[in-house]
Amino acid sequence: METIKSALGFGKKVKYGIVGVGNISQAAFMPGIKHTGNSEIVALVTGDVQKAIDVAEQYAIKQEDVYSYEQYGELIKSGKVDAVYIATPNWQHLDFAGPALRAGIHVLLEKPMEVSSALCQQIIEAQKTTGAKLMIGYRLHCEEGTVTAIERIRSGEIGDVHMFTSIFTQNCSSDNHRAKHGTKGGPFFDMGTYPVNAARSIFGSEPIEVSAVGIRHPEAGFPSDFDDTIAATLRFPDNKVAQFIVSYYGNFVNDYTVVGTKGSIHFSPGYLENAAIEYNPYVVGSKKKHEIFKECDHFGGEAQYFSECILNNTEVEPDGEEGLADVRVLEAVVRAVETKTPQKLEPFKRSKRIEPSQIRKLSPVKPPEPVNVAPPSETF
Repeated sequence: METIKSALGFGKKVKYGIVGVGNISQAAFMPGIKHTGNSEIVALVTGDVQKAIDVAEQYAIKQEDVYSYEQYGELIKSGKVDAVYIATPNWQHLDFAGPALRAGIHVLLEKPMEVSSALCQQIIEAQKTTGAKLMIGYRLHCEEGTVTAIERIRSGEIGDVHMFTSIFTQNCSSDNHRAKHGTKGGPFFDMGTYPVNAARSIFGSEPIEVSAVGIRHPEAGFPSDFDDTIAATLRFPDNKVAQFIVSYYGNFVNDYTVVGTKGSIHFSPGYLENAAIEYNPYVVGSKKKHEIFKECDHFGGEAQYFSECILNNTEVEPDGEEGLADVRVLEAVVRAVETKTPQKLEPFKRSKRIEPSQIRKLSPVKPPEPVNVAPPSETF
């Protein structure tokens, strides 16, 4: 297998099809592809063909390479793409990831991986049939501020880290599609992945029990089939605990705090796409400082990393196992809300964790004007 250096030297690039041409694709992933050096977009798959044709013009994609969802199988068989980026609604991930993986096409799949552990497992089994690479879109696994903090925590710089707290909220429009599909489309599967993944990564272990409370605010104007706010507690081995709130009904906040016996780190912002991650404050003993990492292109960085793994035939992190690790926790939190009782989790062991070699530092890019899409809120 040729190295990434030689591959790029001969102009080798991973050819991507974009499945789902909504807000996240147009505003973040597609613009980021342009400056990876090892990736290019060659096809679009959409539920709105006219919208995709307009988007295709922005990226010099041929109209013949715009496919409807019903034509997805044609793209898979065409030989035009090496990989697909899937950004459909969560509950459609298996529908598109499964056929691609079974055809030997690599998949970069937005988080959460799916809406149940069973469906995640089906995606993993599809990947095993051909050995095509599967990466879940945890862009912060390639972001300097996030990975640096994890390395400092691993080194013991702030002592025994045993507490994690987070608030992640936004005022989501009741007209947005995220508010129209019950629990699987509500804030928990949409936003809960962030604090769950952060806590698991920082503790370097898996939760053993969860409890949670769900709240519905009638004045928010949402349908009555999901909780617009969820507060959860995750118990980890060795007396570690994580607590967080996610909500579609609150001013925008995306912070989390990690507390150890010798110090603490407050991430503000902590999750926002393409933002400059900040430690504010970062406390070690009696010393307190404010550390800001350079603003970078999160999506371009994760695409560049994934394409490198494809071109060099190296292992991917975060893989399907990481996606499953989060979804099993999300499921348990939903059960805790529904039953109003704590939920035990079976033992789970991760074979890979975040490493500093994953950090990518691509400069921010300005996206073109969006075509017929709306973000879930004005701030996220």
